[in-house]
Amino acid sequence: MLKFQNKTVLVTGSGTGIGQAIIKKFVENGANAVILGRRKEPLEETAKMLGEVIKKKQSNATVKIFDGVDVSDEKAVTGMFDTLKSENVNLDVVVNNAGVSGPVTCFAHAPLDDFRSTVDIHLTGTFWTSVQALKVMKEGAKIITISTFFAEERPLEQRPYRFRSPYTASQGAKNRLVEAMSWELLEKGVMSIGTNPGPVHSDRIYKTVYPKAASEFLRVSGFEDLSPSEVEAANNEIIGLLGEDDETIKAGIKSAAEKLGKPETTLTNLLDKVKSIAEKIQKNTSTMIPDQQFLSQEQVATTVLTLSDDDQAKILNGKIIPGDRVFYPVKPHIASSVPKVEKNNLDGKSVYIDGERIGKDGMMNSIIEDKGGVVNQHETQEEADQSDLLIYSTGNVPDFSKLTELSRSEWDKLVDKFINEPAKVTQKALDSFVPGGSDDPRKFKDAKGRIVIIGPALPAGKKISGHERAKVEVFRGLLRPFVTTVNQELSDVLKSNVRVFLILPGTVDGKEPNDENIVNTINYLVSDEAGSSSEVIFCPDETR
Repeated sequence: MLKFQNKTVLVTGSGTGIGQAIIKKFVENGANAVILGRRKEPLEETAKMLGEVIKKKQSNATVKIFDGVDVSDEKAVTGMFDTLKSENVNLDVVVNNAGVSGPVTCFAHAPLDDFRSTVDIHLTGTFWTSVQALKVMKEGAKIITISTFFAEERPLEQRPYRFRSPYTASQGAKNRLVEAMSWELLEKGVMSIGTNPGPVHSDRIYKTVYPKAASEFLRVSGFEDLSPSEVEAANNEIIGLLGEDDETIKAGIKSAAEKLGKPETTLTNLLDKVKSIAEKIQKNTSTMIPDQQFLSQEQVATTVLTLSDDDQAKILNGKIIPGDRVFYPVKPHIASSVPKVEKNNLDGKSVYIDGERIGKDGMMNSIIEDKGGVVNQHETQEEADQSDLLIYSTGNVPDFSKLTELSRSEWDKLVDKFINEPAKVTQKALDSFVPGGSDDPRKFKDAKGRIVIIGPALPAGKKISGHERAKVEVFRGLLRPFVTTVNQELSDVLKSNVRVFLILPGTVDGKEPNDENIVNTINYLVSDEAGSSSEVIFCPDETR
């Protein structure tokens, strides 16, 4: 008997790529398949391929298709699981795989609608699929969530992924969501496990991510006689020509040159340069892997199959399994102590404070003013004069029993509160520090400014459970990779002295946040020393 005979597996984004490889692996092992995605044609092709596998294996497995299902679409996902429930289909494994590249550009230039859309698909799609799947999951069922090695965290590190801020933010939160769900679903007998594959052979990497990253490098500095905006317009026209035959490329270049009013030779050189940089990125990545080989999609599928094994899942419930073999050297980004600063760096600084009230009874404002800071009293960020320092407080995670019991609207409010709004405020601040920089990144060179995001704090109290901390960590997990990724772009790519910092108050043992610690941290963060440090995330109340 095949290992997954008489079991049913649902894989999101299963019409192509990794998702298709995963569902094929399960069907080869006897499983019934539920496949879904936005486009009908690739799902039908996948179903046809799975039918051939079933015939070969003589397993009598079934394949059910749900096309037109975008995992970020609440009604589509809810309707799909309601249909499964009405048809008495029970799921043994749900694999959260669906994803998109999202905007591949510096955060300062990234359209916020695209930012939100990426988070909606990767994070909210994973959350809502998991919650709705509980309607049809058996005791002993598994939820397997696929993230990325760029979202892995070590004690003092993050893995920033330049030009991919919404991607890293949502993936970081997904990992922490996996952990939180393992606590919450224990009583239902459902297990939650994550895996972070390394670089995987796929068209999305070779034909989308790497070329777009190469295009962004060229946009930042301009190319030949093209300005950054002209580079962007040109790349939008020609990047799709990569991998095509010579005649198609030649015709495409000619058409783009006529449309843009630019010489064909310039556009040909630009396309060659994009290809060269993309190949260099790929090669540099491969050198970090022992055998210099990216994972195959089938290898990722084998990992997911292994994690779905009954015995393995019991051992690994709540864990994030690294699936990569990449040695990705990074500098320390997280500090649990703040260097002592004798100088009053806040003296004379114009400070704008936004978001929820900070500290007990608004004491934060008073402490900043006592240290010489001039707190801007305008009601909105747009009304405020250009400030030296923007402080944005997210506020804390509200008190609720379980994430998995939240309504979709309640969840969406939390995502807005802890990533969409901070992203919006951060981008406005960057526009203030560097007017016109979003379109002309050359203006960022040597520009100055400080943005400090505060929160959310860990829950306070004598006996704080792992589950209570895990809920908060989902949203702290949004902000950590966001901040590190944006800072890498600001310093390494844009060559600016603008910095974004994150302060995470509270302690793991439930002590109350200390306002003085927070202000002392801010006082350090406006110093020149902080601007040249790789540490951008601070836990000022921790002593570890």
